[in-house]
Amino acid sequence: MSLLKSIATVGGCTAISRVVGFVRDILMARFLGASMMADAFFVAWRFPNLFRSLFAEGTLNVAFIPLFTEELHKNSPEKAKQFAQTVFSFLFYTLLIFTLIMEVIMPAMTYVLAPGFDKIQGKLELATSLSRISFPFLLFISLVSLLSGVLNSLGKFWAAAFAPVLLNLTMIFFLVCLSPLFHGPFAPAYALSCGVATAGILELVFLLWHIKKAGFLFGLKGPFQTLFHLTTGVKTLLKKMAPGVLGSGVYQINLFLDTFFVSFVGAGAISWLNYAHHVFQLPIGIIGVAIGTALLPVLSKHIKLGQIQQANMHLNRGLEISLMMSIASCIGLFMLATPIIASLFQHGIFTENDTIHTAKALMIFSLGLPAYMATKTFAPFFYARGDTSTPVKIAIVGVILNSVLALTFSGIMGIGSFRMSMGYAGIALATTCSVWINVGQYLVRLLKHPEFSFDKLFLMRAIRILFSATVMGICIYLLKIIKSAFISQTNTFQEIISLGIIIAISGSTYLFTLILTKAIPTQQLKSMILTKLKGKV
Repeated sequence: MSLLKSIATVGGCTAISRVVGFVRDILMARFLGASMMADAFFVAWRFPNLFRSLFAEGTLNVAFIPLFTEELHKNSPEKAKQFAQTVFSFLFYTLLIFTLIMEVIMPAMTYVLAPGFDKIQGKLELATSLSRISFPFLLFISLVSLLSGVLNSLGKFWAAAFAPVLLNLTMIFFLVCLSPLFHGPFAPAYALSCGVATAGILELVFLLWHIKKAGFLFGLKGPFQTLFHLTTGVKTLLKKMAPGVLGSGVYQINLFLDTFFVSFVGAGAISWLNYAHHVFQLPIGIIGVAIGTALLPVLSKHIKLGQIQQANMHLNRGLEISLMMSIASCIGLFMLATPIIASLFQHGIFTENDTIHTAKALMIFSLGLPAYMATKTFAPFFYARGDTSTPVKIAIVGVILNSVLALTFSGIMGIGSFRMSMGYAGIALATTCSVWINVGQYLVRLLKHPEFSFDKLFLMRAIRILFSATVMGICIYLLKIIKSAFISQTNTFQEIISLGIIIAISGSTYLFTLILTKAIPTQQLKSMILTKLKGKV
């Protein structure tokens, strides 16, 4: 499977997930708004995700995939299967113990994460109850992440990319259909928390079925054999994970501090940032994650076989796709933040004031989109080489600066005579600044690396992409002027229709300019489409 086809597969499935996710977010805004109940649920949802990257995507998979790929290509599929079974069993028992401990100490952990909730009667207790219901999701989604790594290494990308759709669908079902079964004013939040835990089980069953289809189904090993007699493979994996655990630990401290700070800002602040972040994550989830997911096994394979030139070529093509999507998304989200938030969320108990604050956060987040996309593309190069320490060093510097900037911009702390009071917006700005700092660190290290260079094709296409994005931005600006002259802002239906028209026209203009300037590989796209069509005949 070609890199472009792999990215398209992962991106397509992720796009479906994000669309369903938008429906979920719209319903959440309608039922929960930006209220105390919404803030409590978002903290409860963040709890398992705080540890998710520590035990799964952020550390385990980047260490697991290169080792699994080596077993698969240098030894045998059976050896690779045994290695996957051992790691799966170790992960299951370790996380089961951790989950049980967290359930017991959850009241204290919730207070540590969001102490500002204690100022509002019942808010901390609600967040604790919801967290206890949601937290088992960590166990299931971490196992799902490992199985996703196995399938991706086998060149089977769609099932792992489609699995998050189950999470969104399950949350929608519990929110809309099962909320009436829960009593009290916080019924929607309790229904959603139950939906999160249930979705983890469904995703695990779904991927186990696909693992069976791939001929790699395995069972659990015994707990004592797994935990007290570690194999050489697991010991190697843990050593490879150590820098990643440190890096993810630092990153999670950063997320913890963000939540900690925002909990003092006031009611609704956590919700505004979360709704804005969900919209902001759409292009990252569809393209950024797809590029990183597709690149890691491809780069691992070429580097293991000593094919450095091919690895460098694939990295350059990934950067092209990243730049092409991120620049356009950045401009679109920044210029259309308010109508996007109003169209998606300003229904039910989500007010116009909530729209204004959420749109402000989205505009700030959008400025970091190209940087987020670039880090998703740069990081696999180091992981594929078995270098997990460099991304960790970069993360540590970024997180420290992010924490200092968040304290400063939010008004909690000043540097000398310099002090800002941007509140929740300051925390969003700190996040955007820190990710650009991370990109700078990656670039410095990559350009010093003898195995990497920007090829002429990338530089040529980058200039054309930037030109095409500028044309798109001018198009959006002119369309907004025309729209303000003919469309009343009080007419919600007309606002939604006009937003759709602006996105369609400006997006088509961008695509046409890309094709006209030959900024995208049109021949490769045509070939892939024709191959798909022939396969369906």
